[in-house]
Amino acid sequence: MKNITVLIAAMTLMLACKKSTLELVNPNQITSETYWKTEADVQSAFAATYGLLRDVNGGFWAVRGIELGNGRGDDFFIRNDVAALYQFSTFTNTPDNGTANDLWNICYRGIFRANQILENIDKVSDLAADSKASYIAEAKFLRGLNYFILVINFGDVPIHLKTPVTKEDYFVAKSPEADVWKQAKQDFTEAAAGLPVSYPSEWIGRATKGAALAYLGKANLFTKDWTGAIAALTQLTQAPFTYQLMPNYGDNFIVTKENNIESVFEIQLGDVGGTNPWAGENAAQGLGVTTAQEFAPAEVAGWFEVSITDKLFNEFKKEKTLANDFDPRMYATIVWDYPGATFYNKPFSSFKLIFGFSSLIKKYQNYTQKDEITGASGASNYTSGNNERALRYDDVLLMLAEAVTMQGKPAEAYPYVKQIRDRAKLAPLAAGLSQDQMMAEIRHQCMLEFARENHRFYDLKRWGLLKQEITNSDKVGKQFYIAGKHDYFPIPQAEINSNPQMKQNTNW
Repeated sequence: MKNITVLIAAMTLMLACKKSTLELVNPNQITSETYWKTEADVQSAFAATYGLLRDVNGGFWAVRGIELGNGRGDDFFIRNDVAALYQFSTFTNTPDNGTANDLWNICYRGIFRANQILENIDKVSDLAADSKASYIAEAKFLRGLNYFILVINFGDVPIHLKTPVTKEDYFVAKSPEADVWKQAKQDFTEAAAGLPVSYPSEWIGRATKGAALAYLGKANLFTKDWTGAIAALTQLTQAPFTYQLMPNYGDNFIVTKENNIESVFEIQLGDVGGTNPWAGENAAQGLGVTTAQEFAPAEVAGWFEVSITDKLFNEFKKEKTLANDFDPRMYATIVWDYPGATFYNKPFSSFKLIFGFSSLIKKYQNYTQKDEITGASGASNYTSGNNERALRYDDVLLMLAEAVTMQGKPAEAYPYVKQIRDRAKLAPLAAGLSQDQMMAEIRHQCMLEFARENHRFYDLKRWGLLKQEITNSDKVGKQFYIAGKHDYFPIPQAEINSNPQMKQNTNW
């Protein structure tokens, strides 16, 4: 069992304790004066901060976050079952959309907790200097990661670098998007300088130097700092780092191959804890996620919330392997009507597909785990303990390929793209591709490599292709997309109502 998952469970139990309303002083009540005494306190604070990344309501790599991240792209569609999800998938959302609001709140809770660690770690007397430096770097990584999530989804947002003391401290105006990116980059830079390359096996899952460099490179890519992206990402291809592509692409998405050589940063999950993953931070909360159950069809007790579009299905079929078979990533990502196709040990023909879509989502379904969608351990119904891979080495390679290509050097992208194509058993690329041709190849590979991984919408926005690609898709609701407006979520209405310094995003 991963220690970070166990710590999250312990922290959840601690948060469940409540002081009696009849007690004036409770010696067992945890306060800022009685906490921050030992290294175990610091570790528990980190567990609570990491835990928000997989919070089923608003964590970016949990159920609603996965649906939010994928639902707006041209490759996915969310059916009209949960109103808030359907609204942003069809570009009919409003500032009171609950799912987007939860994402906002979870990110700022993560920032608040990271700031608490940074402000209180000096109170812990038993920390060695090197451990303290590493913890500070880790807190900055988590703060930067939450700002990264906020800026790609909301654009201009408030920057908090200390915990609020007075009511007025909570009321902060938005900072320009460029300043939010600057803060995220600074946090990732400082994190990379202080984090270790790796941890002992019991701490696998915590942020490493590689994770900080990868997100620094990604932040530079999003802001078109090609030189900075190359400088950060190239380091990950060299010693002391040992990242490699897994030989079998599909092994990245099953529970038996977690934290593998391709993984740069994973969200650690476990089918443990309480019986309700939606319970919030208390003893009843399960520490798995219900994503697999929500994506699965009704025939295997799923809710069938999400389907891929035919655009993605057809993209997979554009190029066959050297053996004239379909791309192995297609088999790992979806199940469709091919000879012998099964899903959870049922023939494909036994499933009734919704809205005429032609396939089922296989990636992350953890189809090798017994009773996946009813809770394997019985700890929590409908939860999966299959880690979400937040950033993989294939992303590093394709980001490097993009950065050098956008510098006008497409020839330098070949070695990076070759690794991706070789694993997919595709033919070598033709020599002498132009910048436009290489970027078209990179965009094609990104669509296939990262389907269902919270990439597509943000990639299209970065490339300036949202309107073009959404319009040229079979996505339900595409007619409601308005360029500029739907590139970002609106600031949550609750924030507008409570914060006199807050102004709504443009076009909302």
